[in-house]
Amino acid sequence: MTGAPIVLLTDFGPAGPYLGQVEIVLRQIAPSNPVIHLLSNAPCGNPRAAAYLLAALRQQFPKDSIFLCVVDPGVGGSRKPVVLRAGGQTFVGPDNGLLNTVAVQTEFSNWFEIIWRPEKCSMSFHGRDLFAPVAAKLAIGEAVDDLKPYVVAINDWSADLAEIVYFDDYGNAFTGLRYGSEIDGKILTINGRRLEQAGTFSEAKVGEPFWYCNSCGLVEIAVNQGHAERQLDLRIGMKVAYE
Repeated sequence: MTGAPIVLLTDFGPAGPYLGQVEIVLRQIAPSNPVIHLLSNAPCGNPRAAAYLLAALRQQFPKDSIFLCVVDPGVGGSRKPVVLRAGGQTFVGPDNGLLNTVAVQTEFSNWFEIIWRPEKCSMSFHGRDLFAPVAAKLAIGEAVDDLKPYVVAINDWSADLAEIVYFDDYGNAFTGLRYGSEIDGKILTINGRRLEQAGTFSEAKVGEPFWYCNSCGLVEIAVNQGHAERQLDLRIGMKVAYE
């Protein structure tokens, strides 16, 4: 029998040694738990943007899932390592905003500070040395030493973000806005362009930009058989609005 899935969301990129180094720690502590590489190209060094991706992507995972989340430009600094329990799922990562959107969008959530430290801990790789062991222990049901209640100030954190937060390999632009009926049929404006809504790619003409509700439930900007990022000169953090 396999245990709770351990789900990785990082900005490590698909190349290089980092994912493998984290995974071997998980495999050694929790060998029966599936490890799922959900996203390795989260916006680099941008936990705010990645927070809205995490909140959307977590929705399809079971309630016992353990999310190991590492977008951590302040590693080795003053930010705290934390655990968040929300919606029956558990999230392990830095207290730098990365987990905040999940908490804001969930009715009940509990935060804990990770007090435990390994004997050896690289100041530049807490994903491997600190977060991965904690996530693996939680996945197998072991209590982590010195995990204590913690308070995170999230009252001013927005549940949605009217900005581009991610580009996929097709050049489609994810925003941090959840789709809702209140925006159905409206014109989206971005970078001086006005985009109409389409239900599917095939509803737009070839080469035509549009917006739609993507498979994660977020507002996305795309071009039918094109590359929205290049064609519309888009970038992470660019604001969107409706009219």
